[in-house]
Amino acid sequence: MKIYNGIKEAQEFLKKILSGRSSTDEGIIGTVRSIVDDVKFSGDEAVRKYTEKFDARFPEKLIWDRNDMKAAYDKADKGLKTALERAKENIWQYHIKQKTEGYEIRKDSGVVLGQAIRGLSRVAVYVPGGKAAYPSTVLMNTIPAKIAEVEEIIMITPATSEGKANEDILTAGYIAGVDKVYLIGGAQAVAAVAFGTESVPKVDKVVGPGNAFVAEAKRMLYGVIDIDMIAGPSEILVLADDNANPDYIAADLLSQAEHDANAAAILLTDSIEQANNVSRAVKKQMGTSERNTIIEESINTFGGIIVCEDIAEMLDLANEIAPEHLEIMLDNPIQYLDRIKNAGAVFLGEYSPEPLGDYFSGTNHVLPTGGTARFASPLGVDDFIKKMEYTYYTKEQLEKDSFYIESIADKEGLFAHKAAITIRKAQAEQEV
Repeated sequence: MKIYNGIKEAQEFLKKILSGRSSTDEGIIGTVRSIVDDVKFSGDEAVRKYTEKFDARFPEKLIWDRNDMKAAYDKADKGLKTALERAKENIWQYHIKQKTEGYEIRKDSGVVLGQAIRGLSRVAVYVPGGKAAYPSTVLMNTIPAKIAEVEEIIMITPATSEGKANEDILTAGYIAGVDKVYLIGGAQAVAAVAFGTESVPKVDKVVGPGNAFVAEAKRMLYGVIDIDMIAGPSEILVLADDNANPDYIAADLLSQAEHDANAAAILLTDSIEQANNVSRAVKKQMGTSERNTIIEESINTFGGIIVCEDIAEMLDLANEIAPEHLEIMLDNPIQYLDRIKNAGAVFLGEYSPEPLGDYFSGTNHVLPTGGTARFASPLGVDDFIKKMEYTYYTKEQLEKDSFYIESIADKEGLFAHKAAITIRKAQAEQEV
């Protein structure tokens, strides 16, 4: 890995990281626009056309229900089932704490104000299929929605090359509580659930990762439906001192580099000796990886080790980068948590590697990328609810407050607003 001796020397590298590592190709935008428009007006016919074009075939069976998921579950490897069920338990325990209740304020005047919480009616979870099938994604996106009391959760996922559903994904869907699975993927799947077709229901929100075409479809259709986020390439930032194990650091950096050639893997340390040790460990471990081609491109392009003056400088730079994943491999790591302002997920200590959060600990692995941790949060229960306000006023209290409302309406020049108050006040005065 490239070693930069100080932040000044790393300026060009940091600029590349901070300015974003992905931009949507104009060709992709044009293609997605055509797909979205076609699905909007032609429904199932367009979905079939694009599925056959991009996936070679349309599945013989489009909709898979709970019975199908149960059948996959019954046949699944016992080890996988046990792992997913344990992970579900951890994810549920973590996210149930996020659930909020509405509130109500009752005043002596008889006025009632409140906020009601409602789960969304129907949500679609997009799960990549094809070569990369991720059962963990099913759990992470579905369980918070179940806790939020979403009425119906459907999954959209591409069929396998044989035109069937991925058995592991069906198993995870059964465990997580997915209601139905639709074997369609790509931009056409996002458009289908955004507008609804003859076979595919319209949803309120789409969540889950996908390729550049899926991401662009989500971006384009935001407003027609809600989305979770536009996720960019994965990233990990490790803070480590001399006492950290360089082999652990290297392994964790590579765990993210293997995702994507555009993934970023960065180490901040205050030790040139540690920097050299990690660089050697990365080189050694890269040679044994089955995804070496992807890892090598990622490390060569977006990987780097920056030697900082001290831990304070490391923390400041970490907040500036605002990484998706942040590992703190420093002595007594918990003492630094209050100093971290911007990160999607923080992993504290040598025995809290990032894959722990990806799969099992209970925290969510759908995280803000590309520096958006400055203002965005991990996926959670709040992403699947909506808040509704309500107000009840008595006639007497409206009369008392009418002067204030009318004064503001006058200043804003919204005379019909004022009239809606005045007409009630006049009626009340006539009744006296």
